[in-house]
Amino acid sequence: MSNDFGFAPPPFKPDEALVALRRALRDLGLAERGAAFELRGKRVLELSAEEASVRARIARRLMITPEWDTLTMKGSTDTRRLLDEVKKRLGRWERED
Repeated sequence: MSNDFGFAPPPFKPDEALVALRRALRDLGLAERGAAFELRGKRVLELSAEEASVRARIARRLMITPEWDTLTMKGSTDTRRLLDEVKKRLGRWERED
């Protein structure tokens, strides 16, 4: 028996996802500087659109020269996962200061 119900997820559009991500990140209180986002003058996130995905580099710790984790988003589930991760790290960075 086939698991295909005749529904396919909508195609992922990196440019549209990037616009929505930028808006959501600004709503979280991050300052946009070009393709990057900062918190209290420290770079915490960088975004770039690729052919079929969006690549994000997110800082592990709030530092002037951070170590980066790289995430590749190929669908709306991945973008939600990135926003959840950013929220979690923002909370952690606030507690650390």
